[in-house]
Amino acid sequence: MWTEAVAQDAGRIGFVSTERIFRDATPAKIATAKIEQEFSKRDKELQDLATRIKSLSDKLDKDAPVLSESDRVRRQRELSDLDKDFQRKQREFREDLNQRRNEELSAVLERANRVIKQIAEAEKFDIVFQEAVYASPRIDITDKVIKALNNAK
Repeated sequence: MWTEAVAQDAGRIGFVSTERIFRDATPAKIATAKIEQEFSKRDKELQDLATRIKSLSDKLDKDAPVLSESDRVRRQRELSDLDKDFQRKQREFREDLNQRRNEELSAVLERANRVIKQIAEAEKFDIVFQEAVYASPRIDITDKVIKALNNAK
């Protein structure tokens, strides 16, 4: 008797998995594809530079016994400079990629939050959680949110 009164007083509760929205909703997939396309050229350049460094390092290891001391030191310095350049470009790439991903996904999250609010108001939810240690499938409205996002223009 008492638990029924508490449950009724608590109102209607919903849950949405942000992780699933970012993984499964069409706007999130479009954003991810856009970012991948935007950064693919730089990623390829980094991979090519890494391959070049590895090749030069292998060649230096192979040639080291027959090189003069000054040639060996010069080539090691060139390789070290190239590696520093690679590390810097890789760090900048990661920072730029993370910034763009955050921009795109925050836009998706804003759209998702508007859809969640619309569903909550239309279906008379008192509260909708986006993070939880556990949520019963009974209160999970993620599929509704994803469907609404996928159908929205």
